[in-house]
Amino acid sequence: MEFQSEIRQSQINQLFEKVDRKNYGKYLRKVRLNPIRGFEDETVNFDFPVSAIIGPNGGGKTSVLGAAGCAYISVKPSRFFAKSGRFDDSMQNWRINYEIIDKSINPRDTVNRTTKFTNFKWTREHLSRDVAVFGVSRTVPANERTEFSRCASGKFDVPDDRISQLERTVIESSQKILGKNLENYTKISVDDSGKVTLLTGETEDGVKFSEFHFGAGESSIIKMVLEIESLPDNSLILVEEIENGLHPIATIRMVEYLIDVAIRKSAQAIFTTHSNDALLPLPAKAIWSATNNKFFQGKLDVKSLRAITGQVNSRLAVFVEDEFAKMWVESCIASDSAINYDEVQVHKMEGDGIAVMVNKYHNLNPTAEHKSICIIDGDSQQSDSQEDKVYRLPGEFPETYIFDQVLEKVNSPENSVIGELTVAMHRKFEIQDEVKNILNEVRRTNRDYHLLFSQVGRQLGFVSEIVIKSAFLNIWKEHFPHEVNRVNSFIKDNLEEE
Repeated sequence: MEFQSEIRQSQINQLFEKVDRKNYGKYLRKVRLNPIRGFEDETVNFDFPVSAIIGPNGGGKTSVLGAAGCAYISVKPSRFFAKSGRFDDSMQNWRINYEIIDKSINPRDTVNRTTKFTNFKWTREHLSRDVAVFGVSRTVPANERTEFSRCASGKFDVPDDRISQLERTVIESSQKILGKNLENYTKISVDDSGKVTLLTGETEDGVKFSEFHFGAGESSIIKMVLEIESLPDNSLILVEEIENGLHPIATIRMVEYLIDVAIRKSAQAIFTTHSNDALLPLPAKAIWSATNNKFFQGKLDVKSLRAITGQVNSRLAVFVEDEFAKMWVESCIASDSAINYDEVQVHKMEGDGIAVMVNKYHNLNPTAEHKSICIIDGDSQQSDSQEDKVYRLPGEFPETYIFDQVLEKVNSPENSVIGELTVAMHRKFEIQDEVKNILNEVRRTNRDYHLLFSQVGRQLGFVSEIVIKSAFLNIWKEHFPHEVNRVNSFIKDNLEEE
């Protein structure tokens, strides 16, 4: 089933517009690393107020998080970029450039600032902003935290004035993320300063229990929400490995919570992740991949990222624009016994630009054991090139091309394929005439070619869109073998080179 976020598209659009119009009191618009940990003149734009940084271990995700935090004086650079005496001489002449919205300094436009490490010290142009940093240590269990050692005793107690109920927004937000009732949960100020907080819960039967018996993910979520809800508007939230200790559904809900905070409090959040689930609620422009000392903007899954970095077992990686192109290419490959299916991995991107770009950098990556190719759609504005290993699918729009070619065979007076197509779409052979009428009606009335197959599925009685697409592709590859062979030639020619 296709993922559907609880954040409406209209809300996503409004947040994009708010960033574009600079309608923030404080906002980090752009970070340029030149150089930082191998990154040379690489820029990350924060076009959306909740941004994800993905990448392999050591790829540079935390460098982006640290660079963002160092823009503001409340975050010490050593939090992310610690120097260990003579063993860290690579830090010399590090430089981070920023484009920042700060209405207290410039009410109309962005300001430019710099953080740099020279002469063995950090130099920063002071900017103030509330920043909350949540590291991976947040999921360490309470019984392993030294600050709670005094609480691990049968004699532990505090005055009643140090015990308080969770605020309503904290309860509601945490409940949505965790999917459990938190109505009778409390927080205890362990020390006089109030910086150490111990949580308590209560079962449905009224049995009380302390944070020592919480799940690590449960405790970290409640405490993160507690701190985030206490932040003033226009704050910055930085989260390392957002999925740490969380179930996939809770991970999705946590990202949706951050988007909700961006709406309610004009906050900005940047998080790192290895999780595909964390990316689901985000638009493509909110996702950046850090790998091979390069940044790529766009929605990639973790499997595709492994292909970019050369961490695949196949002999050839194939990058395509979207899910339908992936199905099309895989359908062609499956029909050719001369291609070992296990030797080829097809990866969908979110657009032709990023498909071409990741293919380019994959082939420039000296650590990649095998090469890649890119197959773009017929309507792509990108250039196809034999030299750059960029090829083009037939037709203009992929969905209409397949649909129309099969429909032409359906409407053929002789040797119509409507019977086999009807069965392939999980309908009875006897209703093929009705199915034929539906196909022609959908094609006549369709305004968005991306919806062709889903519209057919609905008309046939809510048949899955995947089933309809697969049926059309299977009929197409059987009746247009010369075009199948052309697509497969892109793959076979490059496998031979390998």
